[in-house]
Amino acid sequence: MAFSVVSKKSGKTYYLYVREQTNKDGKTTKLYYFAGDKKDGVLKALPDGYTVIENERTGLPFLKRKA
Repeated sequence: MAFSVVSKKSGKTYYLYVREQTNKDGKTTKLYYFAGDKKDGVLKALPDGYTVIENERTGLPFLKRKA
């Protein structure tokens, strides 16, 4: 089952993905993002230490680290 969030503002469903990017110093960083369409590579669960927040103006979800 894919991890998804339904926007409270628009009612649209968004799916969570991750992409690894290599920095100039050679370290890799995980970039989490939401997309409106379900493709290969969708995450099955929310990563540990993160919570989902919704932008009040646009209704787009994003991840925030737990305090």
